[in-house]
Amino acid sequence: MTVTWEELGWERLADGVGRCRLPGWDCTAGLVLGAGGALMVDAGSSLAEGARLHEAARRLAGHRVTHLALTHPHFDHVFGAAAFEGAEVYGAADTGALFAPGGQGREALRADAVAEGLDARAAREAADALVPVAHEVAGERVLDLGGGTRVLLADVGPGHTSHDLAVLVPGSPAVVLCGDLVEESGEPQAGPDAVPSGWPAALDRLLDLGGDDALYVPGHGAVVDAAFVRAQRDALAARFGVSR
Repeated sequence: MTVTWEELGWERLADGVGRCRLPGWDCTAGLVLGAGGALMVDAGSSLAEGARLHEAARRLAGHRVTHLALTHPHFDHVFGAAAFEGAEVYGAADTGALFAPGGQGREALRADAVAEGLDARAAREAADALVPVAHEVAGERVLDLGGGTRVLLADVGPGHTSHDLAVLVPGSPAVVLCGDLVEESGEPQAGPDAVPSGWPAALDRLLDLGGDDALYVPGHGAVVDAAFVRAQRDALAARFGVSR
């Protein structure tokens, strides 16, 4: 029996492209379906959430997720990654070192998750289970999901972090999954790993990818248009004193 995006609580964005707004931190997870593959964009905030996302993807695709793209190394986007067993994992350049077993990156993610309200046991389990980022994207990389579905991964940062990956799904409309470079449900968050001086330029790169008519999917909040991204770019430049 065919399952629709809406029946699973997902939002259909274009042919074979949808996203889910997850509870708690209102974090986006995206899914792109091809004839032979399925790309999940971000993995949720815990192993249990990742498992729920993978099950929804299986029902929509008819098979497991084959590729997982992590837009940036924050717990609410990566802690479900181990639930996507067998998937090829992609991240921005130099992301992999942050997930190394026994490294400070895992511990920092765990501590941040607990500080933000994730159950301490769930945070420890997810941090310990973090999967390696096998494919680091420096510049751009195209994934072929079969049946003519090709997706572009682009290292567009630094901005929200030093490791910001965006995903472009060409089409009518094109869809750009932005990670937390763009936020709609609140002011963009600049933590200690943000690079404010580079953030406006990162949004310029997003706009170059998608153009005027694309749908831009924030890491948190409702889908927006190019005008919203431009306005947020200008607000960030003013907020951080970045010359345009």
